Amino acid sequence: MKLDNQNILLGVSGGIACYKSPEIVRGIRESGGQVSVVMTRSATEFVKPLVFQALSERPVATSLFSLEEENQIGHIKIAERADAMLVAPATANIIAKMAHGIADDYLSTSFLACTAPVFVAPAMNHHMWDNPAVQHNLDILKSRNLNIIQPGSGYLACGSYGTGRMAEPADIVSVLEDFFSKTGDQTGSGSPLKNIGVLITGGPTGERIFAVRFLSNDSSGKMGYALAECCQQLGADVTLISGPTSLPEPAHIETVHVMSARQMMEAVMERSEQTQIIIKAAAVSDFRIEAPNPQKTKKSDTLVLDLVKNPDILKELGKKKGKDQFLVGFAAESQDVKHYASQKLKDKNLDLIVANNILQKDAGFDVDTNRVLLIDSKGSTELPLLSKEDVAQKIMDYILAQDKCQSIIKG
Repeated sequence: MKLDNQNILLGVSGGIACYKSPEIVRGIRESGGQVSVVMTRSATEFVKPLVFQALSERPVATSLFSLEEENQIGHIKIAERADAMLVAPATANIIAKMAHGIADDYLSTSFLACTAPVFVAPAMNHHMWDNPAVQHNLDILKSRNLNIIQPGSGYLACGSYGTGRMAEPADIVSVLEDFFSKTGDQTGSGSPLKNIGVLITGGPTGERIFAVRFLSNDSSGKMGYALAECCQQLGADVTLISGPTSLPEPAHIETVHVMSARQMMEAVMERSEQTQIIIKAAAVSDFRIEAPNPQKTKKSDTLVLDLVKNPDILKELGKKKGKDQFLVGFAAESQDVKHYASQKLKDKNLDLIVANNILQKDAGFDVDTNRVLLIDSKGSTELPLLSKEDVAQKIMDYILAQDKCQSIIKG
């Protein structure tokens, strides 16, 4: 069983998605794990603690002021015993508490006392999910290496349609199973990229027009950052070269910040020869201003820009690629995606290209999800709509399954 002997601390906060949480307990138990449940007072209004006690076969913690639950400082002990903590559903309220260190109930205090990996499955109205405060709090949790299980899109309890539905219980349990299958042993099999250098680019580049204006694009950097964090979890020595983004710098990952395509070119080439896996996920500007004005250009009726081509970083990497290097490119297309991506794979001497249609809903720039096509010399594999974190995992699973990659890893 994939969760055999793993002790999961399940935190249940007060949202309508509470009705799904007993199925999470059932799934963990069926996978061989044990579950201790902590509930907020609001959660007990949706599902009675007795339900979780019957399914987990353990007492359910609900109050810091219970003599029975706290006779041995229970909120500390229950956190110390956990191999992982899962908060599902995670409301906007508990996410805010976790982000800012507020500890005013059993769940929030247990979280602060927990040193095990933490997984968060948000659930809320789509307007709440889109609120900048909620997204900022999630970014804080991500920067601290918490694992966010992306909510789905669909009809919500309020009757509206949008993103905010908690992931299905089976999918949440699968996330835990995947995590422990990769990192739960002591043999090193959970770190397949140990001692492997991975270089990743992410975000846009910006080309200066004059002192206060520049050309850029809509890339958020989320895909590149997700890949960097995924590779780190697989044990790699990761370097992330990032264009300008609003994302927090990933913890424990060497991050090099650049602005222009030429700066990114310099940073990449400086490090590429010492790297075994290179993933170019950045959206690099194809052109730059030939002679940017170092001063502010005054407003006029027209503005003519003289553009020159930027260096093709990916093509240069393809030319220099060694036998012990695995090179991955990205192709953001708006039509004939497979055709143009396949041509790019060949022209730039890539081992794999990840292509997507930027005009598709929920799969373009600056969104949390993606729908991609993986293309190599053997054929193509289409992935469904997934969170960018899940897409990153699928990409790395695909890379790790390739004979060339295994040869590089084994030396």
